[in-house]
Amino acid sequence: MVKLAYLPKGAPPMVAEDRLARRRERRENRRPGHADKASGVKSLRHNLPLTTVLSEEGVQMIHAASMRLLKDTGILIVDYPSAAETFKQNGAKVEWVEKEVTYPNGDTVQVIGHLVQMDEDLLMNFIRQAPSTFTQLARNPNNSLEIGGRNIVFAPVYGPPFVGGLDFGRRQAKLEDFQNFARLAHMTDALQHGGGTLVEPNDVELRERHLDMLMAHITLHDKCFMGSVTHMDNARDTVTMAEIVFGKDAIRQNPAVLSLINASSPLRFDDRMFSALEVYAKANQAVLVTPFLIAGAMSPTTMAATLAQQNAEALFGICYAQMLNPGTPCIYGSFLANIDMRSGAPCFGTPENTLALYAGAQMARHYNLPYRSGGNFTASRIPDAQAGYESAATFIPTVQANVNFVLHAAGWLEGGLIAGYEKFVLDLEMCAMAARMVNGVGLSEEEFAWDAYAEIPPGGHFLGATHTMRHYDTAFYSHKVFNMDNYEKWEVEGGADTYKRGNALYKKMLKEYEPPALDPAIREELEAFVAHRRVELKERKPRTEWKR
Repeated sequence: MVKLAYLPKGAPPMVAEDRLARRRERRENRRPGHADKASGVKSLRHNLPLTTVLSEEGVQMIHAASMRLLKDTGILIVDYPSAAETFKQNGAKVEWVEKEVTYPNGDTVQVIGHLVQMDEDLLMNFIRQAPSTFTQLARNPNNSLEIGGRNIVFAPVYGPPFVGGLDFGRRQAKLEDFQNFARLAHMTDALQHGGGTLVEPNDVELRERHLDMLMAHITLHDKCFMGSVTHMDNARDTVTMAEIVFGKDAIRQNPAVLSLINASSPLRFDDRMFSALEVYAKANQAVLVTPFLIAGAMSPTTMAATLAQQNAEALFGICYAQMLNPGTPCIYGSFLANIDMRSGAPCFGTPENTLALYAGAQMARHYNLPYRSGGNFTASRIPDAQAGYESAATFIPTVQANVNFVLHAAGWLEGGLIAGYEKFVLDLEMCAMAARMVNGVGLSEEEFAWDAYAEIPPGGHFLGATHTMRHYDTAFYSHKVFNMDNYEKWEVEGGADTYKRGNALYKKMLKEYEPPALDPAIREELEAFVAHRRVELKERKPRTEWKR
């Protein structure tokens, strides 16, 4: 029975309860087969040889260094004693530390929390329980995704507080921008995933903006999406809304939500991240555990140490998820840049970043875990030549390394501070080209075109060959933004550079956007739940469970 407080405003109690109950029953009866893992999985398949930078001995050395860090140095859990207790109950060494540490330059830092240390056997016993692949459900079953193995998934930029565009420059992001990027994600096949915090909608109060973001994901596209991690209750709201859309039983079999859990490096997790992880893991929703490392600041300057620290932090978070719920779908994450030793700014597209990306992929494969890294990164403020070069320097290795989940694949500017409208559609071009490239070289009888050689004599041309006509529409990648015209034609048509073409394309996509269909009963229950939670949040009342 639905509680009165959860009904749409003004609805007569018995009539509204009865109507919602009947609609819920009809919806359950016609809900697509989300629990069926075979339903239309849309991930890209990587068919190319993998690029590696570590020997097997090198992989083992990084593994051993990580195990030493976990056993001798440990990981600090801050402000979340229940997580420390979970580790303790499962055999880890846990002690309370409260001390002041002085750096060589005289600065001091307070270290307060539960220090967790564990040996290799204990850790690996839990790591082995994480699945090597999993299926994330999408509202449209044809957009469900298999993550892991030789699959690749591209997802949009995550988290920028600003948006950028040719028409307005740089400004604070709004909910309308979030909704626009959700629409753009729906309008392209170059992104298989709808992403998470596409931008921070700063015009919505912080405590309730997750509700607006989730509603945008659920209603404006029908791809997979990511959940809120800014508070434990936000994670609970995410799970509840996913249950409304997919059904509680369905999302316990295969996750409908993927959440980004960041370590607060170095060697530290806080209550915000671990409490959200706990909610998702206990609901069997997927977690993406990512150390956020800027080498030279949050890790040592040397690559070996940084890789070992990254490995220790990622495995620690995944281990916690398995302790809470064995078999929780997890992704081994990596976000690694290096600091500019002169200015202190983060650097992207550097040789060190590229090496770390390849090495991280090898470490994830060593543990048989899906891998997240890479994207179209740049420190540039606009989609200029610097943005193009830096993005390519990161994105090409991302594809070559067979990164399974590529967050920030479209829209990233200014080190992640800006989501650029034009940059978004320019990056889609890169994603679409990568999708073609990972197919590899076809070697079928048709690919060798023997009938074309029989038809066209030596010295002839193949423009009018029957084989050419058969493959006219599919033989080569067709660019959406990049211009291949000669100079004269380009000049006659206005001489627009890439920035201007991107501006025209994203506006065209938004103009042509049509929302995907959504069952009215699902929409009604979502709106009722969101309205109920807004009241609780505004009045600062404790969260109550949604009765379905």
